Amino acid sequence: MSSIDNIVQDIALTTETKIDDYQLSSIGGGCINAAYKLQTTDSALFIKLNQPSLVGMFEAEARGLQELRGLDCVRVPEVICFGQADGHSYIAMEFITLGSFRGHAPQLLGQQLAQLHHQPQAYFGWHIDNTIGSTPQHNDREHDWPTFWQQQRLAKQLTFAANNGAGRSLQKKGQQLLDNLAVFFDGYTPIPSLLHGDLWGGNAAADEQGNPVVFDPASYYGDRETDIAMTELFGGFNTEFYAAYKAEYPLDPGYKVRKTLYNLYHILNHFNLFGGGYQSQAESMMEQLLAEI
Repeated sequence: MSSIDNIVQDIALTTETKIDDYQLSSIGGGCINAAYKLQTTDSALFIKLNQPSLVGMFEAEARGLQELRGLDCVRVPEVICFGQADGHSYIAMEFITLGSFRGHAPQLLGQQLAQLHHQPQAYFGWHIDNTIGSTPQHNDREHDWPTFWQQQRLAKQLTFAANNGAGRSLQKKGQQLLDNLAVFFDGYTPIPSLLHGDLWGGNAAADEQGNPVVFDPASYYGDRETDIAMTELFGGFNTEFYAAYKAEYPLDPGYKVRKTLYNLYHILNHFNLFGGGYQSQAESMMEQLLAEI
């Protein structure tokens, strides 16, 4: 019996269901995980696998999906279970047949994301740590947003970058930025919102009815602008998405500058995950931000 077959049996045991007659097919799971479709006689599941030490990553993903689903603003896959079996960690969720993110789906997602962000939370952070990709993401509770972003987002990524061989120039500019972070929040006090946390074009699609679906969250409570900023990375969403969001929940004028501050976090993370030209891109963003001080 293969590893994935053993995992199927573990899913059956965990969910107290019988899974005998099934078909497995490998599908694209992104850069981090292996992924499979499990087709049974009456349902289909989406299964992601990784090394056993990353079971916490899948637990946090499950908690994020469950919290997003509980607020009932935008569709996310239903989590079935997660766990460890046969030398792997895994998460199993409902399989949703996904199509391209176009038609009325971007406009609907703009409205639904604004509704999600309109529901205030009690603090910045989250009840557990999670990951951004496979990088640790710390979510200690904080009531001051600039402090949270300084200490638990940018400073952490800069430490990881130093350990991954980033040059002194990046570290020097990064420290200068950290020392002056308050400048970007003069006159702006965000309200904590539940965030998707990793909302780029690869994590949004449409279901068979053409309605939006989001997945692969890195959720926490934070400034809603961080979700919107990331939608502008890697090609961005279309104009209908942004028009619908802003009609429901207008953005502060300072967002035009802060979006670079927020996306710097993700570019630093891409350097820490993949290396390459992301270091020079991060430095360029830092220079752009430092010019605003």
